[in-house]
Amino acid sequence: MEFTLELSYLVASITFILGLKMLGSPESARKGNLLAAFGMGLAIVATILFHKDDAGNGIQNHVWIILAMAVGTVIGYLMAVKVQMTAMPQMVSFFNGMGGACAALIALIEFDTHPSHEAGFLSVVAVSLIIGSVSFSGSMIAYGKLEGRIKDIYNNLMPIINGIFALTLTGLTIYGVMNPELFDNGLLWLLLGISLVYGITFVMPIGGADMPVVISLLNSFTGVAAAFGGFLYDNQVMLTGGILVGSAGTILTILMCQAMNRSLANVIFGSFSTVSSGSKGDAAEKVVKEIALSDAAILCAYANRVCVVPGYGLAVAQAQHVCNDFDKLLTDRGVEVTYAIHPVAGRMPGHMNVLLAEADVSYDKLVELEDANESLGSTDVAIVVGANDVVNPAAENDPSSSIYGMPIIQVHNAKNVIIMKRSMGKGYAGIENELFFANGTRMLFGDAKDSLSKLVSELKTI
Repeated sequence: MEFTLELSYLVASITFILGLKMLGSPESARKGNLLAAFGMGLAIVATILFHKDDAGNGIQNHVWIILAMAVGTVIGYLMAVKVQMTAMPQMVSFFNGMGGACAALIALIEFDTHPSHEAGFLSVVAVSLIIGSVSFSGSMIAYGKLEGRIKDIYNNLMPIINGIFALTLTGLTIYGVMNPELFDNGLLWLLLGISLVYGITFVMPIGGADMPVVISLLNSFTGVAAAFGGFLYDNQVMLTGGILVGSAGTILTILMCQAMNRSLANVIFGSFSTVSSGSKGDAAEKVVKEIALSDAAILCAYANRVCVVPGYGLAVAQAQHVCNDFDKLLTDRGVEVTYAIHPVAGRMPGHMNVLLAEADVSYDKLVELEDANESLGSTDVAIVVGANDVVNPAAENDPSSSIYGMPIIQVHNAKNVIIMKRSMGKGYAGIENELFFANGTRMLFGDAKDSLSKLVSELKTI
């Protein structure tokens, strides 16, 4: 039975790796997801059937385990089916939090049921508890912020406070491992309390366009915590899965930090500032130029190159399908259509990619920020659909702006810019956008889905 169990874990680990690789392409992503899910199911069933403890006893309470799995499956299925694309970041944050909570509970239960003063064991228990707890409380705060139920709270002392928390957790862990009896006297509960507070204080000040970076970081935390759970259980497949999630999340976080011109330390110590500055000058004195639907349609129909910049507003309006219809009409007329994807567009990493893939937009048309900026100078029309902060020139020319230094999609270099927005409302970062008042910019006010639908109708008459 032990051989069968180990073989099942090996097969499951291989499916995780292959599934992760297949997730790299939209064409194979669905199969990759199913393959990894199959591997996870295989590992769970094999553990229930073949695992034996040191005394040779198998896992008991099969009824309770199956009942819990059934309840979890139903809840997960309903959430996956009913959740809107706009709420995907919230669901990801919620799942991150649940993963972190599980890792923290595993650490507490393992120390309670298999108490040991061995330094390696205590280190793994403490680190698993800390990372899992930070991931749980941080993800819950991120969930509340994305839902609009928790406001950003920032103070210049926050980075210092977070630094003190991080140093305290590190110092207590090292001191506790050197003095194991402290674990018998409640040190784990003290670490749990500080970690939960630290998770709150390091996510609380983060806002604006920085949220996708934090979600990615919390996801990597959950993976690392799961990997430590694999150490505690001596479970290879849990270790492999945790390492894959943790490493992939960490790499993604680093890449997104580079895209935001942030440092990883800046994220960990929660020193993102949400203090926003308005644009230079008084917005009330500036003139916004609107464009009629017929003029917008003519401009696009006779262009050689059109670049669409999707943002959160596209997801809110559920306009991805009609956007694809708009794309097809232009392509049939010989217009080159591309989509410029900012790394932090939307509310989570890859949000726009998932949204456009749902509408069967060809992945070849999605262009990353650097490549998009190289071609925008020769682009006839840039259409910004529900994006704001990621095209705001203040990130390049206003040192007082809270997003200063963040690379943007330079749509202001295009020959014509059409902004689709419901109103002149500010973006998630809460700052004015000078692009709206630029000479080459025209505003097309209204719901993105409605505007694109009317634009499609106009194009059919040209």
